[in-house]
Amino acid sequence: MRQFKAITPVVLVTVLLAIYLWAVTGSAIALIKTGEWHGIGIGVAVLALPVIVVFFVMRELMLASRVQAMANELARLDELPKDELPRSPGGRIDRKAADEAFLHVREVVAEDPENWKNWYNLAFAYEAAGDRSRARQSLRKAAAIRRTQRSERGAGTVAPANAGPEQQSDQ
Repeated sequence: MRQFKAITPVVLVTVLLAIYLWAVTGSAIALIKTGEWHGIGIGVAVLALPVIVVFFVMRELMLASRVQAMANELARLDELPKDELPRSPGGRIDRKAADEAFLHVREVVAEDPENWKNWYNLAFAYEAAGDRSRARQSLRKAAAIRRTQRSERGAGTVAPANAGPEQQSDQ
């Protein structure tokens, strides 16, 4: 039920975007058909803008899907990051504690930069520290590493990230 609540706004916005695209496309084509240079220019621009928006929406939806798959895997392994940072009575995370936790997670990533789980944890440390842009970049990095490892594992070249040293050395 919780996933349904989370996806409802996404579906609604996507449907509204589709309606907008349908309405705008007709206007853009009409402007292009005028044959006048300014009508053609505006028509092309009106068509290009929704394409750019669709690209970014699809990119974010794909990231959300990959992040959810990573979260599901970590939950299955009971390795999801725990939110144990102290908070103010208003619910805000203590900045000093968040910065200290961030430094620890960043060191873990530096020790094993090819472990997607470390990057996933770093994303949540960035989020707690208030840096959403870097949190998103870290999630993209985690997803890319996970995708690469899964494709290599499918080809039989890499052991799973949670395999012991004896399993990894056999590969």
